[in-house]
Amino acid sequence: WATRRYFDVMMTSVSTETIVTQFVRVLREAFDGPPGPWSYFTDKDSQAGVFGTIDRLSAAEASRKIGSSATTIAGHVRHLVSSLAISIRWIRGELVVRDRHQSWTAGELDAAGWSALRASLRREYASLVTAIQSQGTWDEDAIGGAMGAIAHVAYHLGAIRQRLAVGGTMPGDQR
Repeated sequence: WATRRYFDVMMTSVSTETIVTQFVRVLREAFDGPPGPWSYFTDKDSQAGVFGTIDRLSAAEASRKIGSSATTIAGHVRHLVSSLAISIRWIRGELVVRDRHQSWTAGELDAAGWSALRASLRREYASLVTAIQSQGTWDEDAIGGAMGAIAHVAYHLGAIRQRLAVGGTMPGDQR
């Protein structure tokens, strides 16, 4: 009850427009990198977002297994495409179950496949921004869907960048 009460009080003091704007700003930083010389959570490098990180990779780099895990960066991207699509449905009120296992399958990609996968991610990202900006009623599920999508993207951005750092392929890495 205390958590719910606190949440209700906060919602009365911040406009829905402000919340939506902040959701989109943080989401944009996760995908496009920081908006200027400051950031909410990424490195200040303009290429620190998901797109700046993955667009510098070849299909072979994205398909390479790094570490003891069987996942690849392409697998992370494929998983994000699937997760964003489901998050959009949650925001719109359709509470669906995620098939987390199936969403990781990316396999070995050639240049065309890697380009198509990145294009799919850009489309789902744009659709998520539109879903957030056009959402009329923000109930608990819609708010949770948007916040969950942002947290999930941030997690995978960190996981991808960590894999690149461990694998020695992080462009511009300044460790």
